[in-house]
Amino acid sequence: MTHRQAGRAAFAAVVVVSLVVLFTPASGVPSGIPVSDKVIHAWLFAALAVTGRLAGLPWLVLLLGLVAYAGISEILQTVLPISRDGDVRDALADSLGVLVGLGLVVLVERRNRRVEA
Repeated sequence: MTHRQAGRAAFAAVVVVSLVVLFTPASGVPSGIPVSDKVIHAWLFAALAVTGRLAGLPWLVLLLGLVAYAGISEILQTVLPISRDGDVRDALADSLGVLVGLGLVVLVERRNRRVEA
């Protein structure tokens, strides 16, 4: 398996996890500390961003696609019969996670270039 194929497999796995996390009916969502929900959203979208880059998705496509996914997922949570409510703060946490994930990729790529030089 090539590096790119592994990245695609990882990205696909994280997409599946995101679908489960974002669209599980309210009855299946554990309650916890209110802030923990935002942390989960941020980490989930950071993982999508990192694995998306490993899969070879272009920066801009990944950034815009994940931010759109964040917003659309919150709208769908409101309109689907899963007894969940969309939350703008969740979409903001998602978007922050995307930025953090892409930032981590930039840092690792820069470090790797310095090591190779």
